[in-house]
Amino acid sequence: MARRLLISVDHLHCVGNGMCLATAPAVFAHNDERQSVVTDPAGAPEEVVLRAAASCPTGAIRVEDAATGKVIFP
Repeated sequence: MARRLLISVDHLHCVGNGMCLATAPAVFAHNDERQSVVTDPAGAPEEVVLRAAASCPTGAIRVEDAATGKVIFP
């Protein structure tokens, strides 16, 4: 069974370039300010979510294990 992820986007660092949306469109979307937001943390397999987080040029995405709070990325 896949672990549940807690995904957050730091809006002080997000510049809205959309790399996370391109990588995991079922997980991320843009808000009205054109910054990324998480729409469905279970919308893609963990490896896709981690690839999307790694693609963020400003490092604005953080991924944690929802059950333990352990940081998975960065």
